[in-house]
Amino acid sequence: MASEYTKITVAVDGDGVMTLTLNQPEALNAVSKAMIREICAAVTLAEDPAGGVRALLITGAGRGFCAGANLADPDGLTGDGVPDVGLVLEEFYNPLFKRLRDLRVPIVTAVNGPAAGVGMSFALMGDMVVAGKSASFLQAFAKIGLVPDGGSSWLLPRLVGRARAMELALMAEKLPAEKALDWGLINRVVEDAELMATATEIARKFAKGPTRALGFIRKMMQASLEASYDQQLDLERQLQRAAGQTADFQEGVAAFLQKRPAQFTGK
Repeated sequence: MASEYTKITVAVDGDGVMTLTLNQPEALNAVSKAMIREICAAVTLAEDPAGGVRALLITGAGRGFCAGANLADPDGLTGDGVPDVGLVLEEFYNPLFKRLRDLRVPIVTAVNGPAAGVGMSFALMGDMVVAGKSASFLQAFAKIGLVPDGGSSWLLPRLVGRARAMELALMAEKLPAEKALDWGLINRVVEDAELMATATEIARKFAKGPTRALGFIRKMMQASLEASYDQQLDLERQLQRAAGQTADFQEGVAAFLQKRPAQFTGK
């Protein structure tokens, strides 16, 4: 599998955890169109139940998670040498972020070092965001005369409130991991040396769980940000009905009654 990629690495372990590593450490894993294409290929595998992926773990190689878009990417220029950033978002970034949002399995992000610009957007796609103590988050867009993208203008006010979202976007100042945790932006901060072990443990817990129900939970929580109370009750009914028809529900009940650990299969 590794031979298929040059900008990322992808590995799926025996528990069904796909580890996707942004692998351009010499550029702090800055994102190019070529990298987006490879991430899309990996996500296609994660989307297919036949592929055996039951959780997705995203991290970066080297000393940084992701420095944002690669501004030196020649593939990002139009014929006259002027970048059409909106077109790049429309054709590359936005479809990928929508696919990650709708992924059938949980996502864990292990944030090592800086997560800047669209790299911060990738980091915040995690259902569980785990950061090393040296990690930091930066809405870098205003520094180069651009606006937030990668869905961050939608997500940040919902995570930290309007005032803090405005501060992050307008001031374009680095937010250290510990402060990001205090603000409710991320889930956990651990020692740098413990980052991958901690994130992998969480991903394996998800992978060994009732993954169809976990996918439904992702959908429910995302919908709740826009739904009315009545709409959310209706969605709960629909998804609970679907969850109740899974083999994992039957196994969970049987394991509870038999006082043993459940052996979920994701079916």
